[in-house]
Amino acid sequence: MEEKINQVAEMIAASQRLVVFTGAGISTESGIPDFRGPDGLWTKVDPEDFTIERFMRSGEARRRVWFYLVEGGLMANAQPNRAHLALVELEKMNKLSAVITQNIDNLHQRAGSNPHRVHELHGNMEWLVCLDCDARYDLEEMRKKHPSPDHFPVCEQCRGILKPGVVFFGEMLPPHTLRMAEQESEHCDLFMVIGSSLVVYPAAYMPLYAKQSGAKIVIINMGQTGQDDIADVFINAPAGDTMARIMDRLKAIMK
Repeated sequence: MEEKINQVAEMIAASQRLVVFTGAGISTESGIPDFRGPDGLWTKVDPEDFTIERFMRSGEARRRVWFYLVEGGLMANAQPNRAHLALVELEKMNKLSAVITQNIDNLHQRAGSNPHRVHELHGNMEWLVCLDCDARYDLEEMRKKHPSPDHFPVCEQCRGILKPGVVFFGEMLPPHTLRMAEQESEHCDLFMVIGSSLVVYPAAYMPLYAKQSGAKIVIINMGQTGQDDIADVFINAPAGDTMARIMDRLKAIMK
């Protein structure tokens, strides 16, 4: 383990263009359950309510989603952890080109990452978006204005259907964000995966694009991933402790 920590720190020190790809495993240490785990989101709600077809068609499905947003709060109390803060440090050291994330929890931005460097492939749960006029509303403000869990609020401008600003099943990934993520992946020299099992596509294509372009690949994840075979270094360990140790070693190297 110590040898791998040192190796990754040296790879970061030598890198000219580092891209980090994050998944649910970076946020579980902030108290956010993943989607598919024993206590994940899909054990609490019906995944079919998060298909765009049912959400659009069924007022009852929208009511259930709003009930969960109001009563569950989802990610309201989660705080960034050591892994998020390590990426902020890397950015301040001019070592981080971009963060590509599958997460919808806004924790990278709350930790202090430059929002322009964070590419959210699956959207952001902090917002509600009107499907008719594209107006955006802060979720927490709308929860305060509409505390009743009985019905999903509508757009204040056009009375259109509001939807959480995340990618539902059956929706395409945001084209501009996907394009930016692909470009960052194809032009980096070091690509680090933190907390993703790399089984959800098209997001999981990003490390493959990086590898095909000649980048070194580091994977930090609890358990195997769908792309262990392309990793130059694979660390099976929690994200927060691992990134804290890597940062300590990196700072010693760069003194």
